[in-house]
Amino acid sequence: MQTSFIKTFMRNKQLFILSLPGVLFLFIFSYMPLYGLLLPFKDYKIGLGFWDSPWVGLDNFKYLFTQDAFRITRNTVGYNLAFIVVLLIVAVAFALMLNEMRRTSVKFYQTVLFLPYFLSFTVVSYVFLALFDMQNGFVNAILHMFGKEAVLWYNDAKYWPPLLVFTYVWKNAGYFTIIYYTGLLGINDEYYEAARVDGANKWHQIKDISIPLLKPLIVIMVMTQVGKIFVGNFDMFYQIPRDTTLLYPTTDVIDTYVFRSLKSLGDIGMASAAGVYQSVVGLVLVIFVNWLIRKFDSENSVF
Repeated sequence: MQTSFIKTFMRNKQLFILSLPGVLFLFIFSYMPLYGLLLPFKDYKIGLGFWDSPWVGLDNFKYLFTQDAFRITRNTVGYNLAFIVVLLIVAVAFALMLNEMRRTSVKFYQTVLFLPYFLSFTVVSYVFLALFDMQNGFVNAILHMFGKEAVLWYNDAKYWPPLLVFTYVWKNAGYFTIIYYTGLLGINDEYYEAARVDGANKWHQIKDISIPLLKPLIVIMVMTQVGKIFVGNFDMFYQIPRDTTLLYPTTDVIDTYVFRSLKSLGDIGMASAAGVYQSVVGLVLVIFVNWLIRKFDSENSVF
């Protein structure tokens, strides 16, 4: 077996050398820190150090399963499911539209779609405040012009689920659109030419050629998102609602809850427990989704 490995290495040594920086990066930043998985099970004391800090079993996980556990889990999973579904539909639709445009005008629309991706949620939060401020906001000013009562946006939690979903999709649609558009560019034009000869219109070309051939890429992108379904986008959920207490029923997710808890407690073990909890659940969900895909369409499963 050793001889076979040496032969394989010598035959592909250029590829091994090219992959060496990526392998080293993965080893240093992903595998070497794995000893930190012990931290959630310890009462970490700076004076005692990592190894000498006392073991506490599952005590660090208990605070995640308090009376607020259902609310923060529901919000985290519910928002991420909405993000995945709505973003998939919007991004694929935009990619299909870009694919039907002239190549000379595509760059302009790509730039317009991609620009929000580079904006930080801190900047977006101030845009939100300008729009939805309860006294001087633009939206309430428009409502006042039409004789409507001002809406107390930052006092009522029911308005925020659609606002947050819209914001996330607006910010990330361009990124995913470019990915799917690139996938469409890789489809051989001969398929479309043959379909046109057979009398297929645009809708049938999209339904029977574009989407089926784009499916493997869609599966990969969805699975990467499913792996993070228990991870809330902290910047968005903390900055845009401005950490308003009255909005917690619909804006509080695991990450913001952990941040507020640890800001007062300063317990590193609890923070590590939250990270392990989210990672393990994400891994289980990725394996489950891949199993589900393999059961119904084995050709498009990742592993």
